[in-house]
Amino acid sequence: MTRIALTYAQERCVRLAGMLMQRTAMIHPGARVGVAVSGGVDSFVLLRVLLIRQRIVPFRFEVVPLHVNPGFDPESHTPLIDWLTANGVEGHVELSDHGPRAHSPENRKRSACFYCAMLRRKRLFELCRERELTHLAFGHNAEDQVSTFFMNLFQTGKADGMAFREPFFNGRLMVIRPLMGVEKKLIRKAAAQWELPVWSNPCPSAGKTKRAEILEEMEALCRPHKGRRKSLFNGLFRMGLERAERSAAGSVEAGDTEKSIGEGEL
Repeated sequence: MTRIALTYAQERCVRLAGMLMQRTAMIHPGARVGVAVSGGVDSFVLLRVLLIRQRIVPFRFEVVPLHVNPGFDPESHTPLIDWLTANGVEGHVELSDHGPRAHSPENRKRSACFYCAMLRRKRLFELCRERELTHLAFGHNAEDQVSTFFMNLFQTGKADGMAFREPFFNGRLMVIRPLMGVEKKLIRKAAAQWELPVWSNPCPSAGKTKRAEILEEMEALCRPHKGRRKSLFNGLFRMGLERAERSAAGSVEAGDTEKSIGEGEL
């Protein structure tokens, strides 16, 4: 097998994702993995990492990029289509009206981000069923785990983060998050070095979510204390890893996770 030349940041993304995938048995031989590609840096790096993992692991699995354009800019996904074509990757790209609907009077009870993400996730689940995919991979990273943990703690009173692997529909679909042990700064560096055609988010609510507010507060809390940020990230990662390893081994988790905040406010 020809060795793939990678920079330090790229190799760390591939290795950290691979370690988490192996330790939690995220995929299996013959898996058909849909990758939710939003056009942002995290999901694009995840797609690149999984395509590399295809060449490394000792068994075959498929990677199927899935992009659902929220509808603010009907042409924003053009760079993704060009990249997939240039790299010989077959995927699915479609235009939706999820974003405008989330910001319209139709959505009276939820935040715009929550409603849009809910519609997008529902459509992604439908695409997985239509294409007979066994897995759906999201590009959530270490910062997403931290913000989700505190959002759950503050808003629902539950000490819970995002699951690294999570079965849906009686186990017919496994949602996986291979980049949960990778920090955003490493992902951004790898994306720049790969020259991935990431595009800006045209959503009017971009950067104004509760998740962004929580992350700002976390950074302010950690900034005066050397090592606090790393300890926080490591602690939540170990908690998530232990949970995922128990799940992979067939243990049954106690408690209802449906009320925990997942990807609702991205």
